[in-house]
Amino acid sequence: MTKVATTPGEKLLYTAKTHTTGGRENGASRSSDGYLDVKLSIPGSARIGANPEQLLAAGWSACFESAMGIAARKRRITLPPDLAIDAEVDLNLSEVGYFLRARLNVSAPGLEREVAQALADEAHQTCPYSKATRGNIDVAINVI
Repeated sequence: MTKVATTPGEKLLYTAKTHTTGGRENGASRSSDGYLDVKLSIPGSARIGANPEQLLAAGWSACFESAMGIAARKRRITLPPDLAIDAEVDLNLSEVGYFLRARLNVSAPGLEREVAQALADEAHQTCPYSKATRGNIDVAINVI
């Protein structure tokens, strides 16, 4: 086990641990607690299994929705119960290699568009997935 270095003022909240074998072609990934146990496959293949882009989309959209909840609570705004984030993660290929592009489509029925946009913008600044991808991939945040 590798010890995680933290700086003063940091607090380690959680460490996700997975074990993956076989890669995206014919792989599997399992979390240390067993709650995640998934077969992996190439996008568009006949093999049953999720692909890494789907896993990124699922994790990011869940985290982003929670970040919107934090932003809403700070502003004393109640989010609609049917708030939803539809994440789209594209796997692309160019002459320089593979790259990702993403869109997070935010549906917040009942909220004024400007309010929903402000919450989405704040969430994009605080969501750890948004921070990790910032400057690395093209990302669009759309309030639909």
